Amino acid sequence: MDEKMPLIRIERRQDISKTSVWMIRIMAFVLALVIGSIIFMICDVSPIEAYKTIVIGAFGKATGIRQTVKIMVPLLGTALALAPCFKMKYWNIGAEGQITMGAVGAAFFAINFYDKMPRSILLITMGLSGMLFGALWSFIPSFFKAKYNTNETLFTLMLNYIAIGIVAWLQGGPWEGKQGSQIVPNFNKAAVLPKVWGLHCGWIIVILLVVFMYIYLNYTKHGYEIAVLGDSENTARYAGMDVFKVIVRTAMISGAISGLVGFMLASGQNQTIYADIAANNGFTAITVAWLSQLDPFAMVLISLLLAGLSKGSSSLKTAMGVPGSISNIITGIILLCLLGCEFFINYRLIIRKKEEHHD
Repeated sequence: MDEKMPLIRIERRQDISKTSVWMIRIMAFVLALVIGSIIFMICDVSPIEAYKTIVIGAFGKATGIRQTVKIMVPLLGTALALAPCFKMKYWNIGAEGQITMGAVGAAFFAINFYDKMPRSILLITMGLSGMLFGALWSFIPSFFKAKYNTNETLFTLMLNYIAIGIVAWLQGGPWEGKQGSQIVPNFNKAAVLPKVWGLHCGWIIVILLVVFMYIYLNYTKHGYEIAVLGDSENTARYAGMDVFKVIVRTAMISGAISGLVGFMLASGQNQTIYADIAANNGFTAITVAWLSQLDPFAMVLISLLLAGLSKGSSSLKTAMGVPGSISNIITGIILLCLLGCEFFINYRLIIRKKEEHHD
């Protein structure tokens, strides 16, 4: 008895050119714009004017560009932090907490030592302290993962809320300014990152991190070990690699970079610390890392796109009276289409022809 093949079946692509990959992504982006246009028309808003407002709001003026880059810096820095973990198939969902603890480490010196050190030494100490706090916060789940094979996804996620709780306690306790305010006072000027071209110098640090991470992942022994372990733990062990050491070391590097982002947020962008200082960068950066396929230079473009959408969408409300919820919907549609297109990059749909059948 003949049994017909399924009408539609999914087959994994064995090979696809970079040109085809980017064509699929461009088509996904265009589709997102079309869907967004329909939503704008439903809201009685001209899609052309709306998209024009987004672009001009994000990149039309020097102030807009600075705000876009300001949003981009922590997003890109966090995505770079996640890259080595994700390449190793260690699902670090705890960057939010590592950023927060990095901010705590930096704030400790900003609050207690602003008048006891030269400014340059203070800022370097704050940065190193932020990296140390982030690395130690990342060490906890990585140790248990490497030693007892615990679920790092849940472990790192839960640590986020503990970190936020610690800062909330500090806000209303040891570091509280005016009694009852639940606010940590702004840092002294000595503890604030200097500005370069109207923006705190964290953007220079992030550019250097892009180059560092590209070289680290592609041209170092550590990067090779991360790639091998990500492909197969058994292969890594067979090759004589110390799997425990690689997991912990990689997670701590990731945490250290996230902690550095926390320092930049506390010292450069906010000039203080509060419970929500990570501002969801730890979660949004997962999207950046995924879409970039862990390529540091691709992360620059994708984080710039998301930052531009964020800044430009906020302009819709002020310039055209579009509700903030609509702006969030448009951003969500673009992200959904860009993430969804990865399916078509890795798989293809095969539609059965009439004459095809299975004997």
